[in-house]
Amino acid sequence: MSLPTDRKYTESHEWIKAEGDVFVVGITDSAQEQLGDLVFVGEVKVGAKLAAGDPAGVVESVKAASDIYAPVAGEVVAFNEALEGTPGLINEAAFDTWIYKFKPNNPADVEGLLDAAGYEQL
Repeated sequence: MSLPTDRKYTESHEWIKAEGDVFVVGITDSAQEQLGDLVFVGEVKVGAKLAAGDPAGVVESVKAASDIYAPVAGEVVAFNEALEGTPGLINEAAFDTWIYKFKPNNPADVEGLLDAAGYEQL
């Protein structure tokens, strides 16, 4: 499977993509495959100021629970409320389903994350 090249990736399996002056963040297809059928996505706190690597929320499947991490330092500005009732949207289309919107302290920090080729090598 080829990864979208219009976003950056983290070693902890999040993706981040520019959308205007904010960024949308989700988990990779590989991450959702490892987790299995998602039954909960949440604990994302709008307004939370996070350092890079801080937990930003949780995804839970029938097999496991996993934190979702902030790719860079910044503030959570929105949560995808559609996931409250339908967390399986991520299983259906991980790269089309964002979990939260994020405003980085320094948008240039995003450029330091992995590109698609770098993530594939993990």
